Amino acid sequence: MTRPHIEYLDHPADVKFRVYGETVEEAFEYAALAMFGAMIDPDTVEPGRTLEIDLSADDCEDLLYDFLSELLYLFEVEEIVFSRFDVRINRCDDRYHITARASGESIDMEKHRFDVAVKAVTFHDMKIEQVDEGCMIQVLLDT
Repeated sequence: MTRPHIEYLDHPADVKFRVYGETVEEAFEYAALAMFGAMIDPDTVEPGRTLEIDLSADDCEDLLYDFLSELLYLFEVEEIVFSRFDVRINRCDDRYHITARASGESIDMEKHRFDVAVKAVTFHDMKIEQVDEGCMIQVLLDT
């Protein structure tokens, strides 16, 4: 039996999830999908518009935080919901760099039903770990 890629964990007030990918890049993709999946049904989002994201950070946790926060910013300011992600991560000169493509569409209140309002990504209980199957990421979102 294979492990599910996205698991939503019980939390009394916020949204907590754990994702698994064969690589850290795939795990970042599932983390982004899990964040949007907490807010809406990603199956209702057509990936017709693609935005590029380039970020750098000192470590993978900071990079994950910055990546998810940038997606949340684009959601709030540009009013875009995303359903597909393509992530590449490189390490250069003791810094991590992410180049990502996020695909989605403009928010349509008749089409996209929002379940949860995510206020922010947090560092609380954030984990990025190598596991037998690849990479596990855990994130807590402030709602």
